[in-house]
Amino acid sequence: MNDYILSCSSTADLTQEHFKQCNISYICFHYSLDGTNYMDDLGKTMPISKFYEAMQQGAETKTSQINVKEYVDYFEKFLKEGKDVLHLCLSSGISGTLNSANIARDTLSEKYPERTLYIVDSLAASSGYGLLMDRLAELQDSGISIDELYDWTIAHRLELHHWFFSTDLTFFIKGGRVSKTAGFFGGMLNICPLLNVDSLGRLIPREKIRTKKKVVKTIVDKMEAHAKDGLNYSGKCYISQSACYEDARAVADMIEERFPKLNGKVEINHIGTTIGSHTGPGTVALFFWGDERTE
Repeated sequence: MNDYILSCSSTADLTQEHFKQCNISYICFHYSLDGTNYMDDLGKTMPISKFYEAMQQGAETKTSQINVKEYVDYFEKFLKEGKDVLHLCLSSGISGTLNSANIARDTLSEKYPERTLYIVDSLAASSGYGLLMDRLAELQDSGISIDELYDWTIAHRLELHHWFFSTDLTFFIKGGRVSKTAGFFGGMLNICPLLNVDSLGRLIPREKIRTKKKVVKTIVDKMEAHAKDGLNYSGKCYISQSACYEDARAVADMIEERFPKLNGKVEINHIGTTIGSHTGPGTVALFFWGDERTE
């Protein structure tokens, strides 16, 4: 029986149409821009392009995670309808939202003891989180039970790869991921840091690569090295980007040329306002299925 709710948060960075097509429910994070609070609602309240324009003009951004009451209200509407829920949270390596979701689950389990509410740490972010959700929706459609899908998620979530690069170090410096001195010299030398998400769901700097052209090639090389079946990879591939579509397109074009068995074209999404508040403009993130992340 697959009549259960598959759920995540808006930080999976898919389009509203994609969520609807896959029948995935989502709950929104929050952010503020120069002190004004907004919902991270996939660009409905504020177009994502305007959000990045504001950042480029010096606007201050902050983010806040979903609180316990919001989770309780969100989950309870499904439980009241007699539905079970499988909810995946944004990686615990970059957010504390998992704790709030678990508290909400424990609160509701007393009120709805006959219902199942699974909370899972996705260990994923942005459209990598989205690619995981897309695969779970396919499996749900195939008819597997909520228990089977929970087990599959735990077994396979670390096979989802995330590789990022940035051509603008401004917000990495502001967030403390890059020192001011390193950022200054990095800018002078056209350094583009290459990062990935590790097995604990944390964003880790891996290499410092000089010039955009080289980092584009390197990120595709990482996919060749780690993708399931290498150049014969036949899964889906997603990219998310923050106000740098042409850079994302360059990566996508190289992937589509190098991986002829890809499942469809590379899907390019926006990095949403929550994650984008920390990366700033100029970040390209690549997501695909591959070998298990072990470090």
